[in-house]
Amino acid sequence: MAALNDEQTMLRDMVREWADNESPVTAFRKLRAAAPAEGYDPAAWRALSEMGLPGIVIPEQFGGTAFGYLSLGLVLEQLGRNLAASPLASTAAAASAIVLGRSDAAKAEWLPKIASGEVVATLAIDEGPVHDPAKIAATVTDGKLSGTKAFVAEGDSAGVFVVAATDGLYLVSGDVGVTRSPRHMTDSRSHAQVTFDGAPAERLGDTTLTAQVIDRATAITCAEMLGMAEQAFHTTNDYLKTRVQFGQQLSTFQALQHRMAKMFTELELMRSSVEGALEAIDAGRSDLDQAVSLAKAVASDTLHLVSREMIQLHGGIGMTDEHDAGFYIKRARVLETMWGNAAFHRERFARLNGY
Repeated sequence: MAALNDEQTMLRDMVREWADNESPVTAFRKLRAAAPAEGYDPAAWRALSEMGLPGIVIPEQFGGTAFGYLSLGLVLEQLGRNLAASPLASTAAAASAIVLGRSDAAKAEWLPKIASGEVVATLAIDEGPVHDPAKIAATVTDGKLSGTKAFVAEGDSAGVFVVAATDGLYLVSGDVGVTRSPRHMTDSRSHAQVTFDGAPAERLGDTTLTAQVIDRATAITCAEMLGMAEQAFHTTNDYLKTRVQFGQQLSTFQALQHRMAKMFTELELMRSSVEGALEAIDAGRSDLDQAVSLAKAVASDTLHLVSREMIQLHGGIGMTDEHDAGFYIKRARVLETMWGNAAFHRERFARLNGY
């Protein structure tokens, strides 16, 4: 486990308390029923913005707090526990591209707006159902970007896009030359196909920047997955301790104890790998790409296991829409494929190590 300083501990506890009191899973259930166009609760986003969370990876000179990626991961972990529908992960990933980018004008114009929560930002990278940076086909001619991005998280409401083209990353703001087509996916969150047709674009950097930003977006996603896996495990464990069958608590059956023990050990490995990736980003380590691929592979496998076991160990009730287990497995399957699944990152990890 990462060694947290006092500020990080306070941040984690503050967000955990807010999530439990203001954004429990019941809030997500209501949001799913209401199906707002944004895909999230604007009031909840304002509350998170008032806590300064959109500015965690933004420098102080632009209105952020510069707490770093481990701190951002702690926040997303706590929100992930309750499946809080928030554009924070997408916004932070896009903000990281602007921070790392070479455009001072973009930093001055957009980072303060993102840090305050005034603007939702997102990445528009992949152009097909499978994550593959090598297959990016969007192009820019005379400052105009054209191309289609297949699955853009928060694409329904984003005010600014960080878009990958064949030669690097570009900033596209507003709706000039931008067409959004909502995609209804199993996790009931905001996903859209976004088509850019001669959209005015400002260059942020080359393909090296694209790779750096994708690594950060991947690590951020792993943090949300960690929170989901932890909560799914604890919910299942509590159920086994209270459910009685054949006159005994389910937790007394050795076969079920073994299954819970396996999940516990896998969760410990997941936490180490995810926090290690976030710390690698903060430290600027040269092997952060390897750390990120290790984290995503482990996170995908572990969340897949725990979300599946959550349903199986709850029995029949776990298959019903009235129980929360279904929400976890649906969100899990989306996040497992986002930014590359476990197989993609195992292959990438091997390639980065010369195999």
